[in-house]
Amino acid sequence: MIVVPDWLDRLAAQAVRIPVPDGLRPPERGGRPAAVLLLFGEGPLGPDVLLIQRSTRGRRHAGQPAFPGGGVDPGDGGPVGAALREAAEETGLEPAGVTVLCSMPELYVWRSDNRVTPVVGWWHEPSAVHAASPDEVDSVERVPIAELVDPGNRFTLRHPRGFAGPAFRVRGMLVWGFTAMVLDVVLREAGLERPWDRDRVEPMPPDVLARG
Repeated sequence: MIVVPDWLDRLAAQAVRIPVPDGLRPPERGGRPAAVLLLFGEGPLGPDVLLIQRSTRGRRHAGQPAFPGGGVDPGDGGPVGAALREAAEETGLEPAGVTVLCSMPELYVWRSDNRVTPVVGWWHEPSAVHAASPDEVDSVERVPIAELVDPGNRFTLRHPRGFAGPAFRVRGMLVWGFTAMVLDVVLREAGLERPWDRDRVEPMPPDVLARG
């Protein structure tokens, strides 16, 4: 029998009722179907989540930390199949070791015109992971939840165009944008969030801006 942590059970039970942040609400029409895998597991430092760092050579979201994922292909059978396939292609994980628990409400990423379904999974049998698709992925990290909820690693990131949103600085990565917004919601809804200084605002680093 596969045992899932209580906090992840709670998240799965209320997934369909999780509120969608204003900046991620899908339009009535348009957008390409896509999916990402929010894969949680039990690592050497406690519960963790799998993140990739996109290649700096990519056309979109270059160098940005993200969940594994991509577009839904006709043979995927839907978002769950797409999330598992993309995660396997990008990180080399074995999909058979993943228990899919739920899908969250669809979110919209305007920069890539994708309608993204986050698929939540429990890594009941972890497999080795690496940057399996070097053209798309520079590195793969299992980021401990303890580091994500550490108030010292959390702040608000402000873009010169006026956008401001949650951000995390973990494992040498600046996690912001779509991925940070989803993590912010998930940590809160799972009851894992610790109080952090929402008035701590930092500007977007020049190197991140330069990557577009």
